[in-house]
Amino acid sequence: MSTEENLITTPVTADFLRGHLDVEETAHGLLPHRLPARARRQIPDDLLAVAEAQPSGVRLAFRTSATTVRLDTLPTKRAYRGVPPLPDGVYDLLVDGRLTAQATVDGGNLRTITDMQAQTAEFTPGPAGTARFGELPAGEKDIEIWLPHTEITEVIALRTDAPVAPLPDQGRRVWLHHGSSISHGSNAVFPSSIWPALAASLGDVDLINLGFGGSALVDPFTARAMRDTPADLISVKLGINVVNSDAMRLRAFAPAVHGFLDTIREGHPTTPLLVVSPLLCPTHEHTPGPLMPDFSGGTLKFKATGDPVETAAGRLTLTVIRDVLADIVRQRSAEDPHLHYLDGLDLYGESDHDELPLPDAIHPSPEGHRRIGENFAKRVFANDGPFAVATG
Repeated sequence: MSTEENLITTPVTADFLRGHLDVEETAHGLLPHRLPARARRQIPDDLLAVAEAQPSGVRLAFRTSATTVRLDTLPTKRAYRGVPPLPDGVYDLLVDGRLTAQATVDGGNLRTITDMQAQTAEFTPGPAGTARFGELPAGEKDIEIWLPHTEITEVIALRTDAPVAPLPDQGRRVWLHHGSSISHGSNAVFPSSIWPALAASLGDVDLINLGFGGSALVDPFTARAMRDTPADLISVKLGINVVNSDAMRLRAFAPAVHGFLDTIREGHPTTPLLVVSPLLCPTHEHTPGPLMPDFSGGTLKFKATGDPVETAAGRLTLTVIRDVLADIVRQRSAEDPHLHYLDGLDLYGESDHDELPLPDAIHPSPEGHRRIGENFAKRVFANDGPFAVATG
């Protein structure tokens, strides 16, 4: 039985990390980012600044014979004023690809959101803590520790009862995905069970997840980050944030999507590129944004506040968005045979909603995430899917 005193301390360096685009050295350790520094300098609001620093899909990957693992981190947790505290984020430890142990970290900083619309918040500093894993299987093994997908996490050190080394490249294809809070993992409980992580596991690919809560807004700096990131497979899931933020009208949206895809193609001219339209969301199927939080029932839910009549003047709904995206892919695929379209209703449609409704009227439940991930894998990673392994 190892004691805390005789554990080997290994500082976490960038070569231990997967699923990130950049790292920042802080006073405490290493902060992974999901957008590069150039893009971060162009971020216009705290919503995206916080979201990209939350390590959805980011994990430590190392090889070791250790049976005791401690990960020291400084999390920044979030809370909403007037709402019961959120549970602590979970650290998932996978051994040779299988979920084996889970832990949380006490303490940490706290960011209390005082106004969701204005994105104002109060920051309370707190101490670092430790995720503790013990009684792991004996022998040499590959370990991944998936960081909490909704807690900014400064990674400090690994402490183990045997030496660790960064995991060598496994030769899997790299899947670069961009999407909204659903891709970020909202309402999923565990970081390895957000739908992109589940789909990546089923497709045997390495995930880089650029799912940003509230911030899939066809931003040029995100397209440039994707252009410059090495990837074997790329997907973009667009639409719901444009609707629920009421950020664009029809006239601006279609050219913006063309420009987004043009930019990605500058760096990835023949990479399989999948455009995914919005999942079913009755709140916004026929009603424009903006979306507003609703705490009247004691829990956070959302409601659309736009007028459906105004779609005739170019305001956007999910049904309009799906038609636009399908038309854009039809136009472009005549000259781009590696461009594909997936209707989001094939991932989560009416029958899925009847069985697994959206708890807050916007985001899927944990079971919904599993359904979406499984449906994505069946349609996209299948032998006849757009991300099928090339043969011959």
